[in-house]
Amino acid sequence: MSETASISTGIAQRYASAVYDLAKEGKKVKAIETDLDALTGALNDSEDFRNLIHSPIYTRDEQGAAISALSKKMKLSPVMGNTLALMASKRRLFVLPQLVKSLREAIAEDKGEVTAEVTSAKALTKAQSDSLAKSLKATTGKTVTLQTTVDDSLIGGLIVKVGSKMIDTSIRSKLNSLQNVMKEVG
Repeated sequence: MSETASISTGIAQRYASAVYDLAKEGKKVKAIETDLDALTGALNDSEDFRNLIHSPIYTRDEQGAAISALSKKMKLSPVMGNTLALMASKRRLFVLPQLVKSLREAIAEDKGEVTAEVTSAKALTKAQSDSLAKSLKATTGKTVTLQTTVDDSLIGGLIVKVGSKMIDTSIRSKLNSLQNVMKEVG
């Protein structure tokens, strides 16, 4: 991990810990989860929003005003809105994606849940998703939430990441390992 990435993650985890503690104390964890969904949507869908949080051309005041307006428009909880305003005043908005991820992990851990990132060659059916979640629950002992993405380049199979563990059963990886074995022989 690069030094910059680890600094960003450290900053995000401190903010996430503070937000989660405040939300839990005020019994507003559900509101924070709703806020995270809204922020994730904004990060994924709005290039202007991504530019606002990453671009150094905006002053602290401009970022603060924009974040306040967006917080009202997105109907974010006071805890999240105030945290984003504080982050804007400290020029820390660039860690927002890591903050969202860290908060989701803290909430899931407290609920006894774990998120599995699943990449498949084709979209999984409901039955396949349920079966995978059930087998992962048996393995981890925790409730599993699947976060699925589709990548045609896998050709077939799955890549499943749960925490620090990764299982790659894709045809692409099998072909790559076969290719490596063939290079060693020849």
